[in-house]
Amino acid sequence: MAIFRKKISKQESEEPMQHIAFIADGNGRWANEKGLPRFEGHKAGKDALKKVIERCFQRGIKIVSLYLFSTENFSRPKDEVDYIFNLIRSFKDKLLEALLKRNAKFRLMGDAALLPEDIQNIISELNEKTKNCSAHVLNVGLAYGGRHEIVSAVNKLLSDKVKVVSEKDFENYLYTAGLPDPDLIVRASGEMRLSNFMLYQSAYSEFYFPKKYWPDFDGKVVDECIEVYQSRKRRYGNI
Repeated sequence: MAIFRKKISKQESEEPMQHIAFIADGNGRWANEKGLPRFEGHKAGKDALKKVIERCFQRGIKIVSLYLFSTENFSRPKDEVDYIFNLIRSFKDKLLEALLKRNAKFRLMGDAALLPEDIQNIISELNEKTKNCSAHVLNVGLAYGGRHEIVSAVNKLLSDKVKVVSEKDFENYLYTAGLPDPDLIVRASGEMRLSNFMLYQSAYSEFYFPKKYWPDFDGKVVDECIEVYQSRKRRYGNI
């Protein structure tokens, strides 16, 4: 496509990307098209995670958000859900090592109470051991749903007896409190929908829908995403 060969002008690239968010979609379809079990797709998706996170941090992106497991995904077959959580268990030590190497803080974006107890413990460990990291943030969506997040925020506001709410007040009750909204949301697999992802935070995000399944994502795809973002002009309702 011509857009990938386009030289970016200073005017177009004057707003650097702080926050990129990925919807990691297509693991199962990637496996099916290769005649493999769906589990192999999730395994390959884990390998793609490492490549994407590392390249984003190399390119100086401060915040990386990943939509890995939604509240709706709990309805999938139990053996598939168990396999996904086992991947998280096996990936924990290498993830912690990579986060500390890059001075990156871990954050959960989701309802921890819905997760198995040992996964909650892993999250607590990652939070504790990276709490003083300041160069980057890895914001991981597990047991996450945008509507669930908004309803939870409203219930917390009601519990705190807040009667008049500003946008800033409301944002402080979201899982992403204190983080800027995503500059770019990328959905793998070519599907063009948010699927209940960051519904509040995406109000002025740019979108990109590459026709690659998540297991095929790597550093080159990250570079492509950044180039696409740099070719956009964000107006936020202005001319």
